[in-house]
Amino acid sequence: MIQFTTWDILRGLLLATRWTILLSLVSFAGGAIVGAILLFLRIGKAKAGRVAVRYFVELFQGTPLLMQLFLAFFGLGLFGIDVPAWLAAGVALTVWSAAFLTEIWRGCVESVAKGQWEASASLGMGYIQQMRHVILPQALRIAVPPTVGFSVQVVKGTALTSIIGFVELSKAGTVITNATFQPFTVYGFVALIYFALCWPLSKSSQILERKLNVAHRNH
Repeated sequence: MIQFTTWDILRGLLLATRWTILLSLVSFAGGAIVGAILLFLRIGKAKAGRVAVRYFVELFQGTPLLMQLFLAFFGLGLFGIDVPAWLAAGVALTVWSAAFLTEIWRGCVESVAKGQWEASASLGMGYIQQMRHVILPQALRIAVPPTVGFSVQVVKGTALTSIIGFVELSKAGTVITNATFQPFTVYGFVALIYFALCWPLSKSSQILERKLNVAHRNH
C-alpha cells in the first residue's frame, strides 16, 4: 500500500489550487466585461434593453449556480456537442458573475445623487458626457468595495464545478481523500487554502470601504 506523507497531500492540493485561481480570474474578468455591457443596457434609455437585462439578471440570480453548471455541461451535449468541463465551468461562472455584477454596479450608479444628473444637464452635457465625466467616476468609488467583496463569492463558487468533473481544489480534495483515507488532514488543508485565498479579498474589501467612505466624507 502506498504511503502518502503530509507534504504529498499538501503538494497535490496546491497544484489543484492553480486551477481554482485561474478559473476564478477568468470568470471574474469575463463577468466584469459582460456585466459592464449589461449595465449600460440596464440603465440606458432603450426600454427593450432594460427589460431584457432585468429578466437576464433575475434568471441567473434566481436559479442555483449548480443547475447552471449542469445546463452548461450537459445541455449542449443533448445536441451532440462535446463541452469540456473547464469550458462549461468558465462559461457558467462568467454568466453568473455578470448577473450579480450588473446589479451591484446598477445600484452604485443609482446611488449617485439625482442632483448630479440635474447639475450636469444644466451644463449642457449629453447622456454620454454625463456618464463619463460625472456619474461613473462617483459610482466607481462606491462600486470598488462590493466588487472586491463579490470576488470572494466567485472563488467559493468554483468549488461547485467539481460536480461536472473540473479538477479544482475541492475535487482534488475528494480524489486525494479516496487515495489516502485521511479526510481530516485533506479537508483541513482544503479549508486553510480557501481561507488563504478568500480572507485577503474580504479584508481588502473592508479596508477599501472604510477608506473610500472617509474620502467621500472629506470631499
